[in-house]
Amino acid sequence: MLAPLLLRGAILSPLKRPRPDAPLPGDHQTLTGVRPRTADLAAYSRICGYKTPQHTLPLTYPHVLSFPLAMRLMTTRAFPLPLLGLVHTSIEITQHRALTTADSLELSVHAARLTPHRRGTEATLVTEARVDGTPAWTSSSTYLARHRTTATTNTPGPHPRKNDETTPLPARTEWQLPPDLGRRYGAVSGDRNPIHLHPATARLLGFPRAIAHGMWTAARCLAEHTEYETPETARVQVDFKAPVLLPSTVTYAAEGPGFELRSGDRTHLSGTLR
Repeated sequence: MLAPLLLRGAILSPLKRPRPDAPLPGDHQTLTGVRPRTADLAAYSRICGYKTPQHTLPLTYPHVLSFPLAMRLMTTRAFPLPLLGLVHTSIEITQHRALTTADSLELSVHAARLTPHRRGTEATLVTEARVDGTPAWTSSSTYLARHRTTATTNTPGPHPRKNDETTPLPARTEWQLPPDLGRRYGAVSGDRNPIHLHPATARLLGFPRAIAHGMWTAARCLAEHTEYETPETARVQVDFKAPVLLPSTVTYAAEGPGFELRSGDRTHLSGTLR
């Protein structure tokens, strides 16, 4: 159950003072014998637009399976960033082989580093899914705690993001996002951060309305980009550039390995799948 962790995170959040030179917890949160449930996978696939066979895990689904471990880590006293208002800013996924509901997964999450950001402090969390001791899926996610800072640029990590202006990718389709999307995805994924649930709770944390989950936008784009087929191996890089307010109309754009999610002239997400 994630509710106690959410409550703990909410209680501890006002007590934390994020800064990029704070110490990080050194332990790994682990869970063994994880077998994805077919019903849960089907519900996730429906809301994200995946049409993969019910026994095959979409590229983004191990992130959902490991989310309780990430929550357990981020709600400890030793984790320096407050849970409330934490914003997912990027994810990089490497899949070494396709995963299925028949696989027994060993999941592990740890905090790799803190870096200064022009809007606060970012933490990088690394997640690994193993099968029979062999890595099958890994990810590296960054999460931003917004606060006053003197930093003017982001410190580049091992895979620095491109900030240069590029030609917009050609539009492929439009999606109408309903106001309750955050609540619906939260029920499926377990991520019930208040910024996604209701305009009132989002405003308390600095957003004009509820915003879509970054991982929903990434999953929906990947579902479209892969033409509903999960590749056996893949490398995904996604940068979440601007919040998607709910409700809204967004444009999915793609060409070659690249894809984007836009509204008007604003790019919300850009990514590649190779």
